[in-house]
Amino acid sequence: MRAGLTTSGNRRYCCAMTILVCPLSRVEEMVALHQPARVISLLDPEWSFPDLGDRYQGRHLRLQVHDICNAEDHLVVPGASHVRALLEFLDGWTRDRPLLIHCRAGISRSTATAFIAACFVNPGTDEHEIAVALRRAAPLARPNATLVALADAEMGRGGRMTAAIFATGRDLPWPEVDEGVPFHLVVRPSAQDPPAPTTH
Repeated sequence: MRAGLTTSGNRRYCCAMTILVCPLSRVEEMVALHQPARVISLLDPEWSFPDLGDRYQGRHLRLQVHDICNAEDHLVVPGASHVRALLEFLDGWTRDRPLLIHCRAGISRSTATAFIAACFVNPGTDEHEIAVALRRAAPLARPNATLVALADAEMGRGGRMTAAIFATGRDLPWPEVDEGVPFHLVVRPSAQDPPAPTTH
């Protein structure tokens, strides 16, 4: 089953799920424009998270983590606890409205999280197909490999998520830009995927 397509006639699988990704500088604009159901922020611990107001109380996940893949002195490397918090938060997404994900630049931590989210809510969809859809939607995406690997393990994907990101990003240079541009990833679940939860 290809990401972005559906083969089931059952109505419970007809709703596409939209994942929005942007840099920190565009968060307020994206929230105003798209009214996402939930927001995920991934920023360095010394950075301030955007204040989205009371309406996002309980619907805004804030993860303090540096954009690194290996442990470094005085920096916070992505860990299993970050990924577990992410997956628990994703489990509450009703998917009737978009999910917004951002990091500082919208290139690494946020695109890794978008890939993880798409795989999490579409367990019956091939990971490589989702990775291809991500690369097409965001040519500048350079997903944080450690976040992907940790999620791969937590979700029991047997290395398929890691392999998909590696295969689709092989030999890509780091983009010479300060930040990426907002994009959206639309994935329709396969008939093997469970229906979305019914509460925010």
